[in-house]
Amino acid sequence: MNDRQKDTRSYKKSSILLCAMLLLSALLLSGCGRGAQPESVRIGSLKGPTSLGILDLMDRAEKGETGHSYEFRMAVSADELLPLMVRGELDIALLPANAAALLYHKTEGGICVIDINTLGVLYLVTGDEAVNAMADLKGRTIYLTGKGTTPEACLRYVLDGSGLEEGDYTLEYRSEPTEVAALLAGDPSAVGLLPQPFATAALMQNEKLRIAVDMNAAWERLQGAEGGGMVTGVTVVRREFLKEHRYVVESFLEEHESSVAAINGDPGTGAALAVQAGIVANEDIAVEAIPRCNLSCVTGEEMRAALSAYLETLAGFDAALIGGTLPGEDFYY
Repeated sequence: MNDRQKDTRSYKKSSILLCAMLLLSALLLSGCGRGAQPESVRIGSLKGPTSLGILDLMDRAEKGETGHSYEFRMAVSADELLPLMVRGELDIALLPANAAALLYHKTEGGICVIDINTLGVLYLVTGDEAVNAMADLKGRTIYLTGKGTTPEACLRYVLDGSGLEEGDYTLEYRSEPTEVAALLAGDPSAVGLLPQPFATAALMQNEKLRIAVDMNAAWERLQGAEGGGMVTGVTVVRREFLKEHRYVVESFLEEHESSVAAINGDPGTGAALAVQAGIVANEDIAVEAIPRCNLSCVTGEEMRAALSAYLETLAGFDAALIGGTLPGEDFYY
């Protein structure tokens, strides 16, 4: 073999090695862009309206029809989920909006909100035909649950925005929504603030009752174009998980949006899944309640505008509800 042949062969080997190295680099860069695939995405949610929107996703995940493996855990209260997020035992959680703000402060910014999953679920229910707007509540007693909590804060905000002062009405508290519903069943002329699905259950148990005011619609009117709807539930992710698996989180958002659309588009199937998950006891109630739960998947600037306005309103009522101060801009994905 002469020197020219040796040079040619050496050049070919170098070219092949260079191509291999470039290909390997491309694969590594691609992998870094998507992040390593976790064995499963651990998701926590509550047995209430905020979980209704992921029922289709849960069903498809069980059948192996989702882009990723999901592990779901449903709890009765947010107090069960917050420690799990703090300890890193959950990756994503569907929480009440104010609980997300509390978690943000507790983890020193270790979580962020990726979407609003549920807008307003509160309704004023009565059988009194004279009550059709917030202004009609002057001189009336309103029954509700949760003294010092978000339902009271939201109610007072809408009452105030409707021109009523604190002395114009009386708030009477009960420990559970079922107690408010039972009171309305016994006295349809009374006025009660109820969340879904309890509001729908009350209507179905007594045909004299009706929805007098949709609190979400009333809230939107007061907020105007720059605000947004009343925010009930949001979806949060651990920031560490987001950094390592951004592609997985983006994929979850797409599947969440698809799941919400499926439940809103077919409340009958959603109702069956809600009963199966133990969220609602009766399919007939669930079918009627789902369209009134304002299930959503609001992201981006629209999410930030609605959620920040909501948290500002809660802070004006009692800053302790959101952890003392408003979350920073990094709270919003």
